[in-house]
Amino acid sequence: MSGKLQGKIAVVTGGTTGIGLATAKRFVAEGAQVYITGRRQGELDAAVKAIGKNATGVQSDVAKLADIDKLYDTVQQRHSQIDVLFANAGGGEFAPLGAITEEHFDKTFAVNVKGLLFTVQKALPLLRDGASVILTGSTTGSMGTAAFSVYSATKAAVRNFARSWALDLKERKIRVNTLSPGPVNTPGLLGLVPEGQGAGLLTYLSSLVPSGRVADVDEIAKVATFLASDDSSFVNAAEVFADGGMAQV
Repeated sequence: MSGKLQGKIAVVTGGTTGIGLATAKRFVAEGAQVYITGRRQGELDAAVKAIGKNATGVQSDVAKLADIDKLYDTVQQRHSQIDVLFANAGGGEFAPLGAITEEHFDKTFAVNVKGLLFTVQKALPLLRDGASVILTGSTTGSMGTAAFSVYSATKAAVRNFARSWALDLKERKIRVNTLSPGPVNTPGLLGLVPEGQGAGLLTYLSSLVPSGRVADVDEIAKVATFLASDDSSFVNAAEVFADGGMAQV
């Protein structure tokens, strides 16, 4: 039985853990050939092994434009086009106003905004007409979050990228959407707090979500698969929330 992404070529940045890894697994299960990126070779090798088949890892830091070039050079050696691009690599750290440093600002914007922008722009020659581009946003892009303003600002920027790029790419019928999760049980989320405090963070975040819990990574991956596939053929320039209602009430 063929899957929703049968024969498709997909690229997932930040694909070694969390949402990226879960999405890469689901893309492969739906028939895609997937390229994932990560900054650390060891984690990248482990992720490719975990996916099991039809996955290729490319060591790449999206904040470095030469690494993005290397990624697409690798894809182009084997394939003439990309059908799905999930620009997912990103991260952040807590810093309240008054304690924000230039280094914190530059690091967060370099990955979440500059890196994402050039991940998409440098893919344009390979993206087929009618391709699906998915950008990882966040509920923080449309909510206030204490001590998280720089990260939140990057995600607000990502949201507008989807709106503007859908217009830039309309002649090529390339869809650009933002997938905005609420709190998800990922290493990245737990890494925001000191070791041993993760359970408390998850409990606190669960109390803020109308659904009463944080998400599992595969719940977000299912939404990404919807946006990648023809099931979402008339969804464009949208922000699709998978947040248990957190940013909706």
